[in-house]
Amino acid sequence: MKINVLYEDNHILVVEKPINMLSQSDNTKDLDLLTLAKQYIKEKYQKPGNVYLGLVHRLDRPVGGVMVFAKTSKAAARLSKEIAEHKVKKYYLAVVDGIIKEDSGCYHDKIKRLSNGNSIISKDGKDAILEYEVLKRNEKVNKTLVKISLKTGRHHQIRVQFAYHKHYLCGDQRYGKQDKKQIALFAYRLEFIHPTTKEKLTFQILPPQIDYWTDFTVSSVVQ
Repeated sequence: MKINVLYEDNHILVVEKPINMLSQSDNTKDLDLLTLAKQYIKEKYQKPGNVYLGLVHRLDRPVGGVMVFAKTSKAAARLSKEIAEHKVKKYYLAVVDGIIKEDSGCYHDKIKRLSNGNSIISKDGKDAILEYEVLKRNEKVNKTLVKISLKTGRHHQIRVQFAYHKHYLCGDQRYGKQDKKQIALFAYRLEFIHPTTKEKLTFQILPPQIDYWTDFTVSSVVQ
């Protein structure tokens, strides 16, 4: 499978994570993006032995979008520090059920991760904060297209919070209404400081026009 490389230098590799691909391997043994990216580097540069590639953040399996990997341990440490200090900006697009009346808002809840792999809103959970902006409403299909900025990085955060606030993500088989369509959540924009040059980098891609995304002309409303 060919990998879509958005940017590459000696320190980082920025790629598009395909929908329904694991960020890293698990017990399913299905193909994952980390392995695929390592294979890309190994073949391109004809490297013998194992290839180092640092995984500094993840996306849920059904979610596609922009991901950055570190090609050196120093870059991995610096990017991880940026993420821990909330200096890496992650923006998502989502189609949610129902019409959100407010043009923008903030969800501040507490999320607890359960042993079964799910997460819930709970008083004894950890702070979960996100901001959203309504990009477009489609009254005909009763759906809203939103842009989301994550302020924290809790497990299944976007999915859990929107479901809790009565606007579950369309196609979310776990926290929403089960159907056979792909979840309408896409990590479309990533901003961070380059670990060595200190330059601010921004990468952006739009979701494929399939399933719920076809209810909106995404390219016309996303900056």
